[in-house]
Formats: sequence, C-alpha cells, structure tokens
Amino acid sequence: MQNWIYVCDKKDIDFEDLIRFDYNEKTFCIYNIKDGFYATDGMCTHEDVHLEDGLVTEDEIECPMHQGIFNIKTGAVIQDPPCDDLKTYDVKVDGEKIYININ
Repeated sequence: MQNWIYVCDKKDIDFEDLIRFDYNEKTFCIYNIKDGFYATDGMCTHEDVHLEDGLVTEDEIECPMHQGIFNIKTGAVIQDPPCDDLKTYDVKVDGEKIYININ
C-alpha cells in the first residue's frame, strides 16, 4: 500500500531548489527541477551531512561539505567522494499539494 505523506505546497519550493522534510526521525529532500518534483534521502551518503544547503543545478544536487554530486532523479553518485547512491522516493502533486511516498 502506498504511504503518501503531505510535504508542502508547490509554491513553497523555488525552481532549482529544495526543501528539507523530516518525518518519523528520517530526513528527506524534495526538489523542484525542470522535469517536476523529486525526493531523495536528505543526508549525504559520504559524511551524514544534510543536503538542504546543497546546490541544485538542473537535475543534480551538490553536497555542501565535500562537493559530492548526486543525480536527483535516480540518486546515483555523479562525482566523488560519495560511493553510495541516495535512496529516491516517489512524489505526486495533487493540485497545489506535494506528497512523498515514504515506503
């Protein structure tokens, strides 16, 4: 079963930006990029630094600590130092509201 959780309204996330979303002691990032809204784990897999202060460029997020880069859509590492990909989550938009599936 899907476990959709309301995150925010579309207007709350600027284009090519992200917001932090914490739920049940887990942290996520929700992104607004050209192709829509996406979600990943919120912590860099390299040093457990939150990505909320990272730089979003097109479909990439750059970690603010060591400049590791991940693909927002797939979670794949694009640039070291991270070795492990980010987990991604399904996002749906219903009207102006954004939801994440945390399963």
